[in-house]
Amino acid sequence: MKSGTSRRGFLEGLGVAAGVGAGLGPGAMGAAEEPARRPKIAALASTYFYLSHGYHIVGRFLDGFPVYDGGPGRTPEQNLHRPPFDVASLYIEQADATDLGRAKAARQGVRQSPTIADALTLGTGRLAVDAVLLIAEHGEYPLNEKLQKLYPRYDYFRQVLDVFRASGRVAPVFIDKHLSYSRAEAAEMIAQADALKVPLMAGSSLPVTWRLPELEIPLGRPMKDVLVASRGNLEIFGFHALETLQVMAERRDLRGMPQGVAAVTYLEGDAVWEAGDRGVWSWELLTHALGRSHTVNPGDVRQNTKDFKRPGVRDKETILDVPVAFVVEYVDGLRGTVLILNGHVDDTTVAVRTVDGAGRESIVSTLTYLPAPPGASFFNPLVLRVEDFFRSGSPPYPVRRTQLTGGVLDVALESRIQGYRRIETPDLAAIDYQAPADSGFIRSSLTDPTPNRI
Repeated sequence: MKSGTSRRGFLEGLGVAAGVGAGLGPGAMGAAEEPARRPKIAALASTYFYLSHGYHIVGRFLDGFPVYDGGPGRTPEQNLHRPPFDVASLYIEQADATDLGRAKAARQGVRQSPTIADALTLGTGRLAVDAVLLIAEHGEYPLNEKLQKLYPRYDYFRQVLDVFRASGRVAPVFIDKHLSYSRAEAAEMIAQADALKVPLMAGSSLPVTWRLPELEIPLGRPMKDVLVASRGNLEIFGFHALETLQVMAERRDLRGMPQGVAAVTYLEGDAVWEAGDRGVWSWELLTHALGRSHTVNPGDVRQNTKDFKRPGVRDKETILDVPVAFVVEYVDGLRGTVLILNGHVDDTTVAVRTVDGAGRESIVSTLTYLPAPPGASFFNPLVLRVEDFFRSGSPPYPVRRTQLTGGVLDVALESRIQGYRRIETPDLAAIDYQAPADSGFIRSSLTDPTPNRI
């Protein structure tokens, strides 16, 4: 996709034509003839309240969302993209007084399923949908000693596979964010999906949202160093930051080696700055990354992070009031670093030391832009990519990217409770995949570009 691609061209580039129903590939243990109807989706949500992930993702499949192509004189309705799928069922595990999903389902004629199996079978006892949205993000779940929230993605997926096995056929499954807080569970999920030939996609909006400025590093470029500056909860946003790291690192010249990670170290407090001073991570790359930030706080990064006090919000115990670093050592020798700098930035930027087309060393950088709620428009490109996956049965990027990212996070949090020691990761070292030629970030306009006439 090129910058300036039209709305229809952008959607067709994703394999989705606006407003046109699309058939699904069989993705099945037993191939069946394509039904002449709009494909059906089962939506599984841990919870569905205002601004939750269920609200944002399922809501876009139900209501549509704007996609701007820059054409003059288009009406709001012409700019509204309506996904060519029907949400046939909605399962909500936790529904309290804040729940919006039940009323939404009733208004739009969506089956309110009491179980995951019912959501997939629509009461028939056999798989009756063409795709599955699995959104176990938000809700009341305990934290473990690593400060990981024990979301039930693994358990939801196990129940989905039970229906597939009983039915003798499968359907594409999208899992929002990482596969599991546990890298062992994530590995098992992929192994089971491979065994049953289940098309599987996972991840968040960070790889596909707007990049300001646009940045696509050609595949196979040499890289020496990658650094991400981010913020937020240790696990929730730590995953986002590591995704941003990986979508850049995966494009490097691997020199015949796997994508995998050899070791991970967690640092916090003054140890973060000492590591920078020793050259473990690059102050120069941090300067370039912060130069793309829309939120960078004036003043010294050390003092700003020292002054920060965690807000009184949901899961506040997972927001640390000290700087944090995840130091990632790739198998091929590439160095990657994520810095969580609460108090200094409130967005996510990345800088990469690579070479330009003439072979000269170059530092490139960008902001992975997340428009604010309530619209949270960064869900738009994610849903477009999920649409393409559901239509084709082929994920736009390998699920092993998400496995590697989530695994690095799991190890980093293990390093934290083990006294910040370096942990070697033979299980992550073996993970390999081919990065897509087009990394898939959205190039269309964020808002209506029609010029004003005064």
